[in-house]
Amino acid sequence: MKTFFLISALASALAAAPALADGRFPNGLTPIDQARLARFETSRQAAIGIARSGGDAGDVAVLDQVLQGEATAQPPAALAGDWRCRLIKLGGILPLTLYGDFRCRITDDAAGLRIQKVSGSQRLAGTLFDTGSARLGYAGAGVAGAGQPPRYGAEQESNQVGYLVPLGPQRLRLEMPAPARESDFDILELRR
Repeated sequence: MKTFFLISALASALAAAPALADGRFPNGLTPIDQARLARFETSRQAAIGIARSGGDAGDVAVLDQVLQGEATAQPPAALAGDWRCRLIKLGGILPLTLYGDFRCRITDDAAGLRIQKVSGSQRLAGTLFDTGSARLGYAGAGVAGAGQPPRYGAEQESNQVGYLVPLGPQRLRLEMPAPARESDFDILELRR
């Protein structure tokens, strides 16, 4: 009888636990995207250098605020919900571009933890993966203009990869190296 209650309690706890996507990150990514992640820190530092040296002083001050904070582990269920978000593009066409606020959403369902930018002319959608650290792996896709982003892997030029950096229950950063268009590094800042 004790065994039944123990198994039942364990099953209930697992069913109630928020889920990150199944699969191995980054092994399940395309070779191109694995290479992007292998150069993540180098790409990030180079793009930040370009933004700081060539961006407008006010925009650089905003970027420096966005970059503050270290990854802190957050339970996946705490990440779910609606967020205000803004896209920041570093390097590429311009040294630094800041967009206004849009709407983003993180959902936790049978498919795992997913993130979407649901308003604006540049949208994204993807899945978050456990990396064994406070930050989560991201594999998704982006689209410019009308329409919904394709699923990761459907079109290499739309693929996005990176890391979601939880900075606390009210603030996150999605950092994406080597996007296909316009910039060298993208940061999507999320705030409640």
